[in-house]
Amino acid sequence: MSIDGILNILKPAGKTSFQVVSSIRRFSGEKHVGHTGTLDPEATGVLVVCLGQGTKVAEFLSKDTKVYEAEIELGIVTDTYDVSGKVIQRCDSSSVTIEQLTSILESFHGEIEQVPPMYSALKHKGKRLYSLALAGIEIARKPRKVNIIRLDLLTWQSPYVTIKVECSSGTYIRSLANDIGDLLGCGACLKKLVRLKCGFFSIEKSIDFPTIKEAFKYGYWQHFIHPIDEPLVNWRAVIVNRETENNIKNGRPLELKTSSATSDDLYTEKKCRAYSADGHLIALLHWQPDIEKWHPEKVFTNRS
Repeated sequence: MSIDGILNILKPAGKTSFQVVSSIRRFSGEKHVGHTGTLDPEATGVLVVCLGQGTKVAEFLSKDTKVYEAEIELGIVTDTYDVSGKVIQRCDSSSVTIEQLTSILESFHGEIEQVPPMYSALKHKGKRLYSLALAGIEIARKPRKVNIIRLDLLTWQSPYVTIKVECSSGTYIRSLANDIGDLLGCGACLKKLVRLKCGFFSIEKSIDFPTIKEAFKYGYWQHFIHPIDEPLVNWRAVIVNRETENNIKNGRPLELKTSSATSDDLYTEKKCRAYSADGHLIALLHWQPDIEKWHPEKVFTNRS
């Protein structure tokens, strides 16, 4: 059985994102399964899992903005930047005021430079940073630009701070917690993290692990699977004739009525969805200004 689509999974604490993907692969029998952005093992919330041909859109969904609720503990610094790590420093945070905290949080709005934590899934010469960290090897990491779109203070009861963060992909909330502690002068680490939203997908409509396991076991998983194109609703959509459909399937660049680079109705990133006359998603196309044609970037097979 082939399954093409996307699941909005409510990741439980204590499971890695890889373990969730492996379980979905086992439950579904679909060998092509992947997620669109890692959550730490103890973090919970939205984990977008793509199945079958849905994996072809994972790279686009991974770029979506994320929303988190994070609880930060002041006065503790760990090697992982969260409470699961080894404590390397303790400080008294009782002198921190709400005015200081508010001012520091405001300084993180907009585009900032952030150093990824050593305990992360990023690679250095083919090896995961966390593997090197576990071996006692520290690698210098270059700061990366990320965008903090919104940062709100939800609660403050010393030494605990709860914030809500809307941010670009690639943002490490653990690094954000560590940096907040640095600026406050008392240190801090991430205590709890919940991903509330990942692009199109929200925690309110996510499916918990036991439910999706039962759904695959008893054959009603179709109620929870999202069509491949559903999170791409903001992309321009075109319907093509049979000749154009064949050209797309053969990977040929093509012209469309909307292919002007200055057309107002084009998606801002010059990408669009192509459908057959009977409504099936054929491909995702991207605009190539050098040849002034649309190129099939991802092509889909109708397996229904």
